[in-house]
Amino acid sequence: MISSVLAWLSSIIISIISTTGYLGIFGLMALESACIPVPSEVIMPFSGFLVWEGRFELWQVALWGGLGNLLGSIIAYWVGAWGGRRLVEKYGKYLLISSHDLTLADNWFSKYGQLTVFFSRLLPVVRTFISLPAGIARMPFKKFCLYTLLGCLPWSFVLAYAGLIAGENWEGLKVYFHKFDLVIGVVILVLVIWWVRRHFNQKAVISNS
Repeated sequence: MISSVLAWLSSIIISIISTTGYLGIFGLMALESACIPVPSEVIMPFSGFLVWEGRFELWQVALWGGLGNLLGSIIAYWVGAWGGRRLVEKYGKYLLISSHDLTLADNWFSKYGQLTVFFSRLLPVVRTFISLPAGIARMPFKKFCLYTLLGCLPWSFVLAYAGLIAGENWEGLKVYFHKFDLVIGVVILVLVIWWVRRHFNQKAVISNS
């Protein structure tokens, strides 16, 4: 089921980029960073393949990919900044998020926001959603944009370059990318389990005190 959905999504991505060129890369990468699961692991390697065919320039592919990510990230950031915090404050308890957790997140992004945003852009799955918590924590906007772009450009370049090197075999790269996605997904699942256990352990300590 998942593989068929990915194949369908890949065909749409290929059609859009083939038809609209750099603008398609920009728009699709913007969607990915706006928390819409459009895989850059298909967008950029296919664009790299088109570089191999002589239809695109590698530096332009990387640039438009990075700029698209920046636009989508800005949208997600302001969604988090304008409405996300109020939603978390009101309904966060249902997700086991307390006001104390929000304070911790604010302090974290205040101290380590630049490194968090930069390195998150280099990780599958995480890179798609990091803008929301950055917006909720009200990370300084200019720094958010700078470190987002600095993280997105090498990601776009490396994926496009991989597609260029693979040439007409670029689709074979998806297998390796999806394995890495699975690893990141397992790590996230472990962190979620830890978060839930931490929450209930805290409640047990409070009730026993």
